[in-house]
Amino acid sequence: MVELIFAFFLVAHRGASADAPENTLPAFELAWKQGADAIEGDFQLTKDGHIVCIHDSDTKKVAGKTLQIAQSTLAELKTLDVGSWKHRKFENTRIPTLAEVLATVPVGKKIFIEVKNGPEMAAPLQKALARCQLKPEQIVVISFDASFVTAWKKREPDCRTMLIISHNRRRWGLSPSGDRTLALLKETGADGLSSNTHRAVNRKFVKRLREAGYEHHVWTVNDSKAARRFLAYGTRSITTDRPGALRKELMQR
Repeated sequence: MVELIFAFFLVAHRGASADAPENTLPAFELAWKQGADAIEGDFQLTKDGHIVCIHDSDTKKVAGKTLQIAQSTLAELKTLDVGSWKHRKFENTRIPTLAEVLATVPVGKKIFIEVKNGPEMAAPLQKALARCQLKPEQIVVISFDASFVTAWKKREPDCRTMLIISHNRRRWGLSPSGDRTLALLKETGADGLSSNTHRAVNRKFVKRLREAGYEHHVWTVNDSKAARRFLAYGTRSITTDRPGALRKELMQR
């Protein structure tokens, strides 16, 4: 148990999103204050080629006004208030750019960059990361899009990159299967898997991944019992909406 208490690695899902508006600078800054080891954010391209931090393809959820990200300029998106929906104290919070989010990452901490676009994001992301001050080991790139992962690893073979797979929760067995999951990791060149908490993502499955040379990461875990279970499996990181509270719970014996 002592090993588990001190070996966990917590990734703040869209920042400290339980307490602040997701994918915003207040959420990321709060995540660092809460002791997160890394932050995770969703990134996509604007009409004029900027990379911004937002999950959905439009702004309806966080702004109450609908602008399509791919059809809007950065200047247009920056006019939106994406904080008031969470609490009035976050009024006038704006959609951040990738550069603005990268600038929050302290020395020794990491960022998990979830790419919401396809292969067209590879070149802009490469340029953006080349301009930032972070060390390569502070950056992890993740994506559901196998074609992006393949394109990205061809450009940046040394960048730690995870393929995200949401296994079908309505089936007892994994879908895609364990065999297909391993095949996808090999085909894309990914360094590991970021999975959801499907009941079949168990000790045997994680062991199989590790023995094949792949990392395992899991999202989104807000319960300390579930977090301990995955840590016992050998999962490398736990992505959570509540990094501060979960850390305190995991520190309790």
